[in-house]
Amino acid sequence: MNKVVLIFTGGTIGMKLDVISQGVIPALTPNEILYALSGLDEFDNLIVHEFSAKPSPYITNADMQQLATLVESYLADDNVDGAVVIHGTDVLEETAFYLHCVIASEKPVILTGSMKNASEFGYDGVTNLVSSIKVAQAPESIGKGTLIVMNDTINSALEVTKTHTMSLDTFKSIEFGPLGIIDQGEVIYYRDVTHFRQYRLLNKINSDTYLLKAYAGMSGDLIDHFLAHHAKGIVIESLGRGNLPPIMMPAIDKAIANGVHIVIVSRCYSGRVLDTYAYEGGGRDLTNRRCILGGNFNGQKARILLMLAISNNLDHDAITKLFKL
Repeated sequence: MNKVVLIFTGGTIGMKLDVISQGVIPALTPNEILYALSGLDEFDNLIVHEFSAKPSPYITNADMQQLATLVESYLADDNVDGAVVIHGTDVLEETAFYLHCVIASEKPVILTGSMKNASEFGYDGVTNLVSSIKVAQAPESIGKGTLIVMNDTINSALEVTKTHTMSLDTFKSIEFGPLGIIDQGEVIYYRDVTHFRQYRLLNKINSDTYLLKAYAGMSGDLIDHFLAHHAKGIVIESLGRGNLPPIMMPAIDKAIANGVHIVIVSRCYSGRVLDTYAYEGGGRDLTNRRCILGGNFNGQKARILLMLAISNNLDHDAITKLFKL
């Protein structure tokens, strides 16, 4: 049996309650987390790499870039079947989607973590880790892109989002449901990824791509602020089907005239944006102003894709095509 690489980045899975601060802090090493698996022949084929010990909010674009390079280097080894990245859950879906966009290998890449810390009853860290290793080993996982395994469910990085602040079942593919499950150690897939997209973008980043959420009566002041700070791209979580308050239009026109790419997604939890409405600020008006529609991506995923597209020097038409894949 070939090896599976476990790459630890930090997160709740390695945390415990600190008596002095009365808060949860990083406390466990990767080997301490893996102690529960010691002595099991089934898991004697693991390579352990401690990338970092960061809480999820500490993860940056640069971390994602370095992590992608590291994962690719391990997957290039013929003796490695797949990689499991252990990660905090707050931005797990963003790191997972980043890896999906830039990793070219067909081998499984799994992200997992823990909703409960190691001091809590019902600590789910080891269970999620074991299930992730099983999915990484399964031949059926090859070619499915980056996957998220939590609470014995398998979801695609393209579709999944964190839906609840504390539930063990927080990671859901809201529109389509999970790809599969892990049942008594058996990996079972029920479906393939809907509209599977494999981008194979170069692993390049920038720190000038931003995300905004629209609200009733919103002005263009924040867009002007980002433009003053040399924004290259802005994703806007729009209202409904892909519409914005008309007072935002002068700032949008100014940004686009200055070469800023603006991608429109919806603040709704499901459904795609479409240029249906032609009134000022409506979706058709926005595309006429050269805004780009972001399909059914949420804001955080659209920002990752736009950041990568800009860093790959794609022009307006190429970015528009990318979001239509």
